[in-house]
Amino acid sequence: MRNLIASVLLVASAAASSQSDPPQFTLESEALAAEIVERLDLQPGERFLAVAQPGLFDELIRHLRYAVMKAGAIDLGVLDVLQVPVPDAWDAGILNRAGKDARAELRDMLRDVDASIMLPGANPTHPAYAALQDLMREGQGRTIHFHWLQGGGSVALPGQPLPATHVIEASYQRAILETDYEGLARAQRRFEAAMRGAEIRVTDTAGTDISFRIGDRPVNRQDGNASAERTDAGLVLIDREIELPAGVVRVAPLEETVNGRIAFPPSQWAGKPVTGLKLTFEKGQVVDVTADTGQESVLEEMDAAGDAGRAFRELGLGFNPLLAVPDERPWIPYYGYGAGVVRLSLGDNTELGGNVSGGYSRWNFFTDMTVAVDGEVWVRDGKLVR
Repeated sequence: MRNLIASVLLVASAAASSQSDPPQFTLESEALAAEIVERLDLQPGERFLAVAQPGLFDELIRHLRYAVMKAGAIDLGVLDVLQVPVPDAWDAGILNRAGKDARAELRDMLRDVDASIMLPGANPTHPAYAALQDLMREGQGRTIHFHWLQGGGSVALPGQPLPATHVIEASYQRAILETDYEGLARAQRRFEAAMRGAEIRVTDTAGTDISFRIGDRPVNRQDGNASAERTDAGLVLIDREIELPAGVVRVAPLEETVNGRIAFPPSQWAGKPVTGLKLTFEKGQVVDVTADTGQESVLEEMDAAGDAGRAFRELGLGFNPLLAVPDERPWIPYYGYGAGVVRLSLGDNTELGGNVSGGYSRWNFFTDMTVAVDGEVWVRDGKLVR
């Protein structure tokens, strides 16, 4: 009898433990590494470098380096970036001076790098990746951006919590491994072709009604193609910085053609809540700001940003169905790259070939908009229909 009771207690204990332990996510490092190398279309003899924070994604890096070798490319290893945050006692002046000096030296050292990857923990503020960006601006090299959960790419909707970390990670992994990249590229090329010479109009039931034209502005298509042939044909820096997961089309409209109004869901400006916000634009500039609450916070953020704070930045439209906003427990995956998600951003658009400078940028995400090109609907109420 005592053995039976002990067995029951062990089973009950195991069940309680399984209920309390969060579900585990398994990173398919070997498959992801193979996909990254395929997206880069690495050729024999090409030189490949990883930029990473020590201790993050070590298993993926190991498989990635071997996949590079299998492709016949030259594995240059990993450049570590300084882990942040740094100790409070460290002198910011020393860090800034050292970073500037290192960037100049690294620019010379990395001049022959053909392909690279920016892994989680690394970003353009680090000298190693800043040096690679300098070279890409000169027309040398290409890179994969593998942000994963870094940088706030997973966006909560008002009143909705973000899903558990393992759900987000599984969504991103599936999008990288299962996306129909050829189909994604075809859809994005069709959208770009439709926009040329046409009026793009974005509306919603909350009061948004804004239109613009893109003229001959560069269109950045994040379709996962990081081959040298594709990136060498790019017109702006971000044409050489290929995101995985893939999915968005980005363009800076001709500033003088941007007219109309954007109605915002509940949001934060200058770190404070704002409701009922509407911005009115004339020739790409905000000319009127109204809000039910928090109008002063909007003006505070815009004033702090300077002229860029009142400038229309870009249209972004997501095309990847594997990153679409779920119908149940909705959230916005990976920077709005999912099918039907619209970004109407403010600020500096020089990286897109626009004329607004100043450094400030603000991404605004919308999940229920309608996008029409010369009257032809591409997105209806947040759903991609073409």
